[in-house]
Parts: sequence; structure tokens; C-alpha cells
Amino acid sequence: MTALSAAIAALHAEGRPRVWSLVVTLFGDAAVPRGGRMATQRLQALLGQLQIEPGALRTALSRLAADGWLDRDRDGRATIYRLSPARLAETRAAGRRIYAAPAPAPSAWTLGLGPAPEGALALGADGWIAPGSLPEGGLAVTGPIAALGPAGFDRICPEPGRSDLAHLRAEALALAAAAPDLTPVQAMAARTLLIHRWRRIVLRGQDRPNALLPPDLADPSPRAAVASAYAALLPAAESWLSSDEGGLQPMPPADGSLAARFASDFREQD
Repeated sequence: MTALSAAIAALHAEGRPRVWSLVVTLFGDAAVPRGGRMATQRLQALLGQLQIEPGALRTALSRLAADGWLDRDRDGRATIYRLSPARLAETRAAGRRIYAAPAPAPSAWTLGLGPAPEGALALGADGWIAPGSLPEGGLAVTGPIAALGPAGFDRICPEPGRSDLAHLRAEALALAAAAPDLTPVQAMAARTLLIHRWRRIVLRGQDRPNALLPPDLADPSPRAAVASAYAALLPAAESWLSSDEGGLQPMPPADGSLAARFASDFREQD
């Protein structure tokens, strides 16, 4: 089984795929940097690689349009979808978290009790941890992260998030290694699966800074593994989006935000 077929099998092993969620991932990842629009035919060609039936895609597109996620237009005989303005703003805000670069570890962390302040990671309902020193307020202690010990790391990165991160990292490393052997449409399918899994982890709050990961997940970190796989898949995947393969209409060129993803100067363009 290839890395791509294993990733597709893992998607379907989770139960009936949430096609609407895959479509949202695809628009945020592939369409937003290229003008925000994508034709039904290209959506079908790509999701067909992921073993998504055309009927399931049509149902998902209708649902997303009815729920205000997507607007649709006609271009000759083609139906073109785009994110609605409100959802586009939400997607760009999420993108700042999804495509952020792996960050260097600070020399000190602050562990506190009570509600988590802005910029801190909540540890259940009664505690938080944040890089550096935070302003006064509440009970907190600052020191090196190693002082937490194994029990502290287990609380910061508990199950099931820890297993999700391990699965994601293994999948990312496998897809990165397989990237040179993938066709352009396969590379785009692999990129979609990679970002779809990573997007769900980030938006659930399961991702962790490298310094807060247990040793078995820290080198490379899941974010670093995703960034590496994304870079390996990007050239071939982008060539498919620009191509007219199968009679598809090429998409507009990507803006500058695409090349900056996972880089220290990344920001979604408005």
C-alpha cells in the first residue's frame, strides 16, 4: 500500500467522510490563494481521487450553499463556487493558525491557575501555561519547561490528542517521502488529505508548541512534519491547479501568501 492509498484508507476508516468538511479544507487551502473560486468539474476530479462519489459531492455543495458557506455562479456551462465573504474572513483567520511556522522555544514558561489569559494554553478548567512571563494577576510560577516532569507533559498533551498528533506526523512523513513519485493530481489529493487532518487538529486545539510536546513527538514536531510534507507536495499539486488536464479550466495564479505558508513571515492576504 502506498502512502497516498494508506492516507485515503485512513480517511474512510474513520467512518463516512464528511465531504462538506473536505470541501471547506480544499477551498481554504487551494482556492483562497488563487482567487477563491473553483469549478465543480475540478472539485469532482480531485475528490474522485479520494474515492468521494459525485453524488456525495453534489449533496455537500448544496448543503454548504444553503448554510451560507459557498456562493455559486455560472460561467458558460460550468458552475463556479466560492466562499461567501463572511466565511472567507473566517477561513483566513483560521489559516493564520494552520499555516503558522514552527516557533522557537522560549527559555521560560509560566504555569498558572484560573482562567487562561489571552495567548495561553488552557490545561483543563483550572490551569494554563504560556511562553515567557505574563502580566500580574492570579497565581502563577515561571521557570524552565523541564521542571514540569513527565506528569506535567502528560497533562499538557493528553489523549486522544496525543495519538492524533502521532498519526498525523507519521502520515506527513510518509507523504513527504512519497511526493517525488506522485502525479500532479495525486500530489494535490495528498496535500488535501494532509491539510484536512492538520486543520482539524489545529481547530480542535490539539496542536502544541514544540517545547510542550512529549519527547516521542518533538523531533520533528507534527507542525514541522506537516510543513515539510507540504513543501514536498506543493510544486506538483500547484501544477495540477494550473493545468487544463481532462478539459478543466486552469485556475488563476496563486498570490504571495501561498509561498509564505509555514514560513516566519506568513500572513493571509486580505
